[in-house]
Amino acid sequence: MTTLRPSDSDAVLGALRRARQESGLPIVFAGEGNGETAQLSRFIGARTTSMQGLQVAKGRGLGGHVMASGRPATVRDYEDCSGITRHYAEAVGQEGLRAIISVPVMVSGVARTILYGSARVATQLGDHVTKTFNSVAADLASEFRVRDEVDRRLRMADVAAAEHTVGLEASDREQLRVLHGELRAIAAELGDPALRDRLLAAGSALAGVGRSPDAGEVPVSAKSVLSPREIDVLAQVALGLSNAEVGARLSLSPETIKAYLRNIGTKLGTRSRMESVARARLLGLLP
Repeated sequence: MTTLRPSDSDAVLGALRRARQESGLPIVFAGEGNGETAQLSRFIGARTTSMQGLQVAKGRGLGGHVMASGRPATVRDYEDCSGITRHYAEAVGQEGLRAIISVPVMVSGVARTILYGSARVATQLGDHVTKTFNSVAADLASEFRVRDEVDRRLRMADVAAAEHTVGLEASDREQLRVLHGELRAIAAELGDPALRDRLLAAGSALAGVGRSPDAGEVPVSAKSVLSPREIDVLAQVALGLSNAEVGARLSLSPETIKAYLRNIGTKLGTRSRMESVARARLLGLLP
């Protein structure tokens, strides 16, 4: 895929510049991540490199806390705070940070970036600081969503190109594919096996709508080449969703989605997610 997406790191740096200017805090920094970890890589006003490259894990420290909750948080004095874990206290202490605000940049339920601001004295960060960081985080999230939509459309263009290479009809079937993906996503959430099987059967029927009569019945071997869960994943990928977005719909982590896609590629003999979608459509597993 030819991507037009500019660097997300540049957008994060721009957000930090604005946060520092409007809040008046002496140091601001950020970690880009995937909802499970965030690597601190952008700093303005740092005196040391003690936190450079630090991997913040979900649930650990102040950043990990907001990553898990999806909500901003502040501490008056990091050196004397019992509400968070102490995993990163040494690195934070070397930089001399005391009062800290941490705000997640949430996109599709995932903390894509964590923004921080800090003072080197223990103090209560006021409403102005909180409003500033919340506003900066909201604007950065909007920017990411726009970029994601551009990427989604480019991926859909790749799907059409991949379909052409395997000889599939290039007519617009977007609505049918959305319905198919939605049915499989709903089925994945159901606890009633009978109802789940009915929805999956309906989804399989949709996959065959519009197939050329010359194609005939899908062979049993083709039907069984992918597991139901792998088809669930591929049905969402076919809509142009990212791994994080697929994971959010199916209640799976982005890393699990990556693992599924690797297995799918091995089974189908494909080298990319879009080629896997095209091959699955050729086999009648997706509409």
